[in-house]
Amino acid sequence: MISGGHVHDSKLMPEFLDWEVPPLAIVADKAYSSDKIRKKITDEGAVAVIPSKSNARKPIPHDKNLYAMRNIVERFFCKMKDMRRLATRFEKKAENFLNMIYLFSIRCWIN
Repeated sequence: MISGGHVHDSKLMPEFLDWEVPPLAIVADKAYSSDKIRKKITDEGAVAVIPSKSNARKPIPHDKNLYAMRNIVERFFCKMKDMRRLATRFEKKAENFLNMIYLFSIRCWIN
């Protein structure tokens, strides 16, 4: 799902959680630590691996080892931003943009 640059991803959470086969866990950063999002994830049958914000009244524990693996995805997006065509989103149609991401992913996998 592609949103506008001014829309936070948490607004699109129902689209993100629409799985045919639910995952075992969903790993996200602190921006997704609201109770509403955690409840949606557990309703889907997955475990929410989301650290609590530093100012949370009741910190919720999370699996730190599983959360550390989020680094792989973050590095992929960092590499993707090095490719100017993807960073500035030259492709205006969502389908073409997704195809460029596929090509970029193949290129990363080959290297």
